[in-house]
Amino acid sequence: MSEPKRTPKKLGDVVASVLEHAGLTDRIAQASVIPEWPRLVGPQIAEVTEPLLLQQDGTLVVMVKTHAWMQELTFLEPELLKRMNADPARPPITRLRWMLRR
Repeated sequence: MSEPKRTPKKLGDVVASVLEHAGLTDRIAQASVIPEWPRLVGPQIAEVTEPLLLQQDGTLVVMVKTHAWMQELTFLEPELLKRMNADPARPPITRLRWMLRR
């Protein structure tokens, strides 16, 4: 007896299905802020910061060059979050966590 023939599927569809099944689709979309960082924050801030990682709770951890910049960025955080969360297709970044680069 022969096995039923399966219709070939596109690799992109299979990968998308696996990511969705694993619950990673939203995390990948959310993490897209990392490569977009310079555009989202502007060149001056991008020069003194580096997004490091995105935590499961939506917190983006960012390395900062100096204490002075860390304080300034704390004041700018609401505006930066607004820019990062402007894309309704992307799950929101909930918080920015600033860490001093040593």
